[in-house]
Amino acid sequence: MDTRKWIDASTIPGNAPQHLKQSLVDLISAEAKLNNARGTRGFEPEIASRIAWTDISILPKAEEPERPEGRVVGEITVQEDMLNGRGTIHGACSALLIDNCSSMPIALLNLATTGKGDLGVSQSLNILYHAPAVTNDRLRIVSTTITLGSRVLSSRCEIWNVTQHRLVASGVHTKMVASVPSRSSKL
Repeated sequence: MDTRKWIDASTIPGNAPQHLKQSLVDLISAEAKLNNARGTRGFEPEIASRIAWTDISILPKAEEPERPEGRVVGEITVQEDMLNGRGTIHGACSALLIDNCSSMPIALLNLATTGKGDLGVSQSLNILYHAPAVTNDRLRIVSTTITLGSRVLSSRCEIWNVTQHRLVASGVHTKMVASVPSRSSKL
């Protein structure tokens, strides 16, 4: 069952203003409620609902301090339904975590700069797999924005195994602002 509709933003650490944290959480909750209303099933709602958000911040970009950077950190414990046949985290599960989590700092920075919580739509997701994680390993998922343009949005994400002290997977996610389909679309 997807429990994202019950997130209390006031308990999430980080320097982002409370109203932005709440708007980001409301955005996640709205997606979850829509999926529940549609009867969407599968591993995404089940696994994504277990992510505990531990930091929502807006920081000066290290390479360009005058530019802001969205940073969102979440944690999850590896469970049986996240494993492949070898007993390690499945690559598709890592991809799901990177896909979902890397969208968060984009939405946060969009909220902070434009007032709109646009998650965008995926254009590409490039992932490197570094090391396995097994049942009961605690993972920290650190996502930061790279760029936030008027059409193209990008972020990076790293999944760290807190238990084993190693990098599990990393990815770069490029997204686009969703366009509204025209009524008289011509092919």
